[in-house]
Amino acid sequence: MLDTHTHAWGAASEEHPWVNGPILDLVDGFDVHAVYTDDRLLRDMDRNGIDEAVVVGYPICEWMDNWYTLQAVEGSDRLYGIVMLDQFADGAADRLREYMAVDGILGIRLGAACPYDRMWETFDPSVDWLRDAIEEEAFWEAARETDAAVQILCDYTQLDQALELVETYPELTYLFDHFAHAGPGVSTDAETFARFEELAEYDTVAVKVSEVVHRSNEGFPYADMHDAVRRFLDVFGRERVIWGSDYPNVSDEAEYGESLHWLDQVDGLSTGDRKWLTDRSFRRHVGLE
Repeated sequence: MLDTHTHAWGAASEEHPWVNGPILDLVDGFDVHAVYTDDRLLRDMDRNGIDEAVVVGYPICEWMDNWYTLQAVEGSDRLYGIVMLDQFADGAADRLREYMAVDGILGIRLGAACPYDRMWETFDPSVDWLRDAIEEEAFWEAARETDAAVQILCDYTQLDQALELVETYPELTYLFDHFAHAGPGVSTDAETFARFEELAEYDTVAVKVSEVVHRSNEGFPYADMHDAVRRFLDVFGRERVIWGSDYPNVSDEAEYGESLHWLDQVDGLSTGDRKWLTDRSFRRHVGLE
C-alpha cells in the first residue's frame, strides 16, 4: 500500500527557519508532534499498514526550501518526494534537473490555488498565474526531459487554466490534488467540475481522492464525498484515480486510519478497485512499476 500524499518537516534552525505563519497556526492544531519528522511518519505508516509514501514538500519554511523533503527521501527507501519550485525564477529549469537527479524525487507541486505573492499561505480561486507559467517553455522542457510528475493543487473553478497547461504539454504526467477543492456542495455535473471530463481525455492525467477529511462536511466515513469518487472512477477509470491521506495535515480532525479506511465504505468499489486506488494506479501513472 502506497500513500501518495503525506507531509513531514524538520525542526526550525537558523539555516531553515519556520517563516510561514498560516502554516504554523495549522500545525498548532494538529494531533501530532509540532516537529513531524520522517521517523514519526514511518512509525504512523507502520501502525496503519502503509508500505511506502510520498512526502509532499511542506512549506513551513520558505516555500521553495525543499531541504527536508530531500533529507527524508535520501534517508529511507520507503519514501518518495515531491518538491516545490518557482517556474518563473532564473535557473528554474536547471534546478528542476538537479532535484530530479535525486533518487526518489518524483516531480513538482504547483500551488495554482495560491496567490503568487502569498504562495502556500492562503488560497484564492480567482488567481490565474498558471496561465503565465505555461509560457515558461524551458521549465516544462526540463520536466519532460526528467519525467517529472506535475502535481497541481487548484480549485475546481480553475480547471480551465489547468486544461490549457495540459493541452500545451500533453506529454507530461499530471496529478490533480484533493478533489480540486470541490466539496459535497459542488455537483459532479456542474460545468466547472465537468472540466475533469476534458482532462480525462489525456492519458497523462490522473486525479487524487486525497484530503477527503477536509473536503467532507461529515465525519468518518465521509459519505457525502463518495459520489465524487464514483464519478472519478466512471470518468478516469480505476487506473487513474489515486488515494492519498494528506496526513498529518488532516490530523486536526482524523486519525491516520480514518483517512485510509473510508474507502472501504464507498459502495460500488471492489477489492480490486481499492488495490488500484491505494497502490497500483500511482505506481503505474508515475512509472514506478
